[in-house]
Amino acid sequence: MSLRHEFYETEETVTITIFDRGADPEQVHVKLEPRKLTYQNGDKVLAFQPLKGQIDPDKRDFVVGKMKVEVRLSKAAYGRWGALLGDAPDVLANYTAPSTASATSTSKKNWEGITTEILSDDKEKTSEEDPNVGGDSTVNDFFRKIFADADDDTRRAMMKSFQESGGTTLSTNWDEVKKGKVEVKPPSGSEWKKWN
Repeated sequence: MSLRHEFYETEETVTITIFDRGADPEQVHVKLEPRKLTYQNGDKVLAFQPLKGQIDPDKRDFVVGKMKVEVRLSKAAYGRWGALLGDAPDVLANYTAPSTASATSTSKKNWEGITTEILSDDKEKTSEEDPNVGGDSTVNDFFRKIFADADDDTRRAMMKSFQESGGTTLSTNWDEVKKGKVEVKPPSGSEWKKWN
């Protein structure tokens, strides 16, 4: 009897799902070798050989569920296999670890100079140096100051004009604003749409 199976992988792991309905956790055995996996549940045996890449037999985990058994394996080498089985060249057969001397850089960074440069760029500019400094917060502070220093009629005009125009108009003239509804005046190039 052949068991259906699937697999998916990441750069570091490969997960094999074996569809074995009603598998008994006490009878399921998974045997691992660097390029071989053998699954056994009673008289049902499924062997995966040769695996496309090497696995670490010590780093494995499997979960027995009602419908399937998931076996998670750690790859010995980082990367994608593309397939579960196959005669791929063994990338670890001729692998030698790089020496630490070649990994270090010979040029030195001047961290003090870099820090000084960053801190000098972060120095705040004044509004005389850059009229756009502060952005919206400067404009909002300006309007807050006008509102705080204004009389009751000016405050009433500012609130009514701002609310009725949807934030597109701000007037301080109560005599003009009290006559009727303040018209919406969107910025040029934009269109006003009322949302319900």
